Amino acid sequence: MTTTPPPPQAFQKSEEGEIDGGKAPGLGRPKERKLSRTEKRAIAVKGKISSPWASGIALIIALLWTVPTFGLLVTSFRPASDVRQTGWWTSLANPNFTMENYQEVLFGGASFSNYIINSLVVTIPAVLIPISLALLAAYAFAWIDFRGRDVLFVAVFALQIIPIQITLIPLLTQYVDWGLAGSYWVVWLSHTIFALPLAVFLLHNFMKDIPPSLIEAARVDGAGHVKIFFQVLLPLLVPAIAAFAIFQFLWVWNDLLVALVFAGGTADVAPLTVRLAELAGNRGETWHLLSSGAFVTIVVPLVVFLALQRYFVRGLLAGSVKG
Repeated sequence: MTTTPPPPQAFQKSEEGEIDGGKAPGLGRPKERKLSRTEKRAIAVKGKISSPWASGIALIIALLWTVPTFGLLVTSFRPASDVRQTGWWTSLANPNFTMENYQEVLFGGASFSNYIINSLVVTIPAVLIPISLALLAAYAFAWIDFRGRDVLFVAVFALQIIPIQITLIPLLTQYVDWGLAGSYWVVWLSHTIFALPLAVFLLHNFMKDIPPSLIEAARVDGAGHVKIFFQVLLPLLVPAIAAFAIFQFLWVWNDLLVALVFAGGTADVAPLTVRLAELAGNRGETWHLLSSGAFVTIVVPLVVFLALQRYFVRGLLAGSVKG
């Protein structure tokens, strides 16, 4: 007795991923992985920013932003007599460029070299101190259960609505009483105070997006809070830390008000922004150096932004680990 083989159609894959006839499981189409909330949000943002309308608007904004910057760059290479008489666009038809402005700013009477060091001394601790404190506070608010946690977190977040200007006189009075006025300490403390509410809020939100299963697994393995913070959470928070570090670095580096009020504007502690504001002189005789001084000032923050750009983008679009 001969057995008739089944037709080829009997062995086609079904929608459930099984083979008809043999019912062999696991040989069909692989099961699709469910997207996490973070991945869905990243896909949605990518779709919005890649649309033609968004690209056109971004191009227009880039042109409007670039033209004044290009004019400032051209002006920085023009002689003082040309700057006083004609606009920067006239140099495109009759180019007449010189390096005298930069030589004056870097090596002449303007002497930016000492102020660059002052800006670095002011900015680096003013970035590291609030990030360090905010990481510890954000971990406590996110993963340590204590009485009054929610109320205290709301209070910290509400501190962001307080304008900096109304705190200047009380803080300066206190610094004078402590004998700290005119030193780097007052600038570091002030920038730390102003940055902590936002830093705690942002880092707390990043930490809350981390799957609780990671924390629970670490606790099952016997890890305490210190080990969980440094070995589990900290490597995952690099994009968030880099994003806030860029914001804080740019804010402190470009700050004039806090440094001028608390540090006093003396050459020993004054940052670049104070010296840049002084370039115009009492009667405006050296205002032609402002453009070259401005480009010298933006070199360091530009390098920092380009170096941390990939972390900055990841921090904005992701905000947590992938699910």
